[in-house]
Amino acid sequence: MKRVLAVSITLTLFGIRGGPDAMSMCFANCGVYNWIVPAGSCFLSGSASSGDTAARTGDKRYVFLPEPQRVAYSGDALKLKAERFILLDPCCPERLLGVGRSVRESLGRVGPKWQLTAARGRQEERIGAEIRINPSAAPRAQGYRLTIGAGGVRVAAHDLAGAFYAAQTLEQICRQRAGAGELACVRIDDWPDFANRGVLLDISRDKVPTMQTLYGLVDLLSHCKINQLQLYMEHTFAYRNHRVVWDKASPMTGEQIMDLDAYCRGRFVELVPNQNSFAHMERWFKHKQYVHLAEREDRPFSISPAVPGSIELIGELYDELLPHFSSGHFNVGCDETFDLGLGKSKQMCERLGKGRVYLDFLKKINERVKKHGKVMQFWGDIILRHPELIEELPDGIIAMVWGYEAAHPFAGQCPKFAASKVPFYVCPGPSTWNSIAGRTDNALANLRSAAESGPAHGAVGYLNTNWGDNGHWQPLPACYPGFAYGAAVSWAAERNGDIDLPRALDVHVFEDRAGVMGRLAYDLGNAYKKPGALLGNQSVLFYILLNPECAVDRGPYARLSVESLEGTRRYIDEVMQPLSQSRMGRADERQIADEMSNAAALLRHACSLAIARLGAADGRIANIPRAVREELAADLRKIIGEHRRLWLLRNRQGGLDDSAARMERLLRLYGAQ
Repeated sequence: MKRVLAVSITLTLFGIRGGPDAMSMCFANCGVYNWIVPAGSCFLSGSASSGDTAARTGDKRYVFLPEPQRVAYSGDALKLKAERFILLDPCCPERLLGVGRSVRESLGRVGPKWQLTAARGRQEERIGAEIRINPSAAPRAQGYRLTIGAGGVRVAAHDLAGAFYAAQTLEQICRQRAGAGELACVRIDDWPDFANRGVLLDISRDKVPTMQTLYGLVDLLSHCKINQLQLYMEHTFAYRNHRVVWDKASPMTGEQIMDLDAYCRGRFVELVPNQNSFAHMERWFKHKQYVHLAEREDRPFSISPAVPGSIELIGELYDELLPHFSSGHFNVGCDETFDLGLGKSKQMCERLGKGRVYLDFLKKINERVKKHGKVMQFWGDIILRHPELIEELPDGIIAMVWGYEAAHPFAGQCPKFAASKVPFYVCPGPSTWNSIAGRTDNALANLRSAAESGPAHGAVGYLNTNWGDNGHWQPLPACYPGFAYGAAVSWAAERNGDIDLPRALDVHVFEDRAGVMGRLAYDLGNAYKKPGALLGNQSVLFYILLNPECAVDRGPYARLSVESLEGTRRYIDEVMQPLSQSRMGRADERQIADEMSNAAALLRHACSLAIARLGAADGRIANIPRAVREELAADLRKIIGEHRRLWLLRNRQGGLDDSAARMERLLRLYGAQ
């Protein structure tokens, strides 16, 4: 005997962005439909996580990324039988076709491959899985209920995005039961803490990824339920009237943006345009055609609000860039305007105040953004220096509250925007830039703090920002721990704060059957702590390489010792030792191993250089014994060669020479060039 649960569907379906979806009329005609739940399908602890509730039959619990909000096991198992169907909601089968195919592929990894259908038919027992839009069963936007029970697999989603995320969760389940022929019965009720969960990728300093790399990243991020991607640009869009700026940068073209935008939409990811529009314009001002617009021409960095033509240039860039994006948002940057008031706007700032000058120019930028029907996002660091002006921000714009250290005061900054009813995102980062292999512990604390502070103060989004400062030396796989953890805590902070991240990385990111690479990437990212000198926004090992002529009797070097650096080298060797045992089921398995190996080699090199300098007269590289310098040069030459080779496997040529030049400068100091 079966229990029948009748539910009514709401008349309006809300999409991933919160606005009414065009298919709402389709659902308005659906009326009432039934969900069949087998009697006796008792699930344990509906509010428990998969890490809290063991199946009574001894079935292994699933590893998730992110961990869902609620997971309960019944202790039973569902055997996947042949000649079954996957039923798509009859009200909108065409809109669920992609999700249905994903579900079919996932279940096909476990047992027989089933067909899709939009008709229940007479033999109801042949319906092995159902996918329906049912806001009553999954009342939160982007939410879903996934049930694996004795009667089959059932998905009830609030909206299309929820159905997509249910399919991603099912894929994670099936990956862990490939070829088993059955699935442990489980009920999952899930929804996101943040409606907007994004990743920012810096493509201006210095890596511009290939399209294949970007597509692969979108696949990974969407699988982890990220729904926004921003490509941070300074000079890496091919503006038709400004070729001199991007000529050697291998920029994104308008057609490539449209292709990527379409690819993102198919995976419920919003590609948000990002063009810094105030500071960080040195790549423009190094050309004589533009330097007259700089605040200071001797040290050009920010565009000057006091120069006629500044806002006109910004508006022209928007006119060409923005039509290529379907997103309703636009990040205009406007951070770190440190030179404002130190040049051409000096008198203006003395008369009006630096904060007022900044805000007035921000308002002009917003008018250009509104012309394209988009909502402006801007970095909130400068306006936070003038909190009395926050309430004067234009209606509707979104502040991006950023900070990258473990103890960054999100809890103190967020209320300043909330009090003035200014929408805002929290923007932590994976701590990979200026570090080579990351700063794992700092990153996790920073990412979690943002995920906890944001909802507490009404944040509308979460943006995990991955920068490329000073050469973008970190390989992409070194970013995966931070990407994965940020995705997890922005989806459900309480459930994912203490997630077993190395294990989740092995199962869902590196696909390492040996369980090696997740732990290796995690631990190599903690090499930054071993020398005993902790720096803000960078690791001391990166500092050693980037600043080879700094004094050794002061600053970070003063906290280093030969013993701590030798211990750091041993730590790196111990972390890397299991690499040959990894068994990644990815097409780029060998490449990942090589990328992590070269990152480790660069970290080791920093240790060796510092040890040699600490033993040299005055700490000068020129006073290191010649034989030691020759050894260092040979080692670094090999690292640079690998850096160049590996770069081109994921990224375009543009920017590579700039990145490698920072290492080659050190080679010259060794006397090797």
